[in-house]
Amino acid sequence: MRERQEASEDAVMTRIGQAVMLLHGGDREEARNRFGELWAELVEAGDAFHRCALAHYMADTQDDPGDELAWDLRALTAAGPPGTSSVVRAFYPSLHLNLAADYLKLQRPEAARLHLDRARDAADALGDEGDVKGVRAGIDRLERRLRER
Repeated sequence: MRERQEASEDAVMTRIGQAVMLLHGGDREEARNRFGELWAELVEAGDAFHRCALAHYMADTQDDPGDELAWDLRALTAAGPPGTSSVVRAFYPSLHLNLAADYLKLQRPEAARLHLDRARDAADALGDEGDVKGVRAGIDRLERRLRER
């Protein structure tokens, strides 16, 4: 039974990865369609990691900043409270960075600042785990943009 569940989870990550490749290849519409199909399957029965990853990437396919914010908020909700899972914990810096960028696009600098601070705190808590260095660079870039306003 456990092997079957792990194979199923691997299939979900494979499908997410395929849609991410479409997104990075420039086919945002097809990526959005595939993410939407997966979301319909996972919204109630999927695990937190899959829902978080999926919503996180789905946000990047949105044309409207308000829709992007809604998906990034779904990703944060799916991640659950800090400390829930070490796997999901690695998402927190990026989740908050994306929310900060969303709020900046929507001309809400106070909310952007709040999430930028949370992104930095979450990145500091991770040390040098995962791709946190790239997120730190994004935090620094967004910090400069906020100061320029």
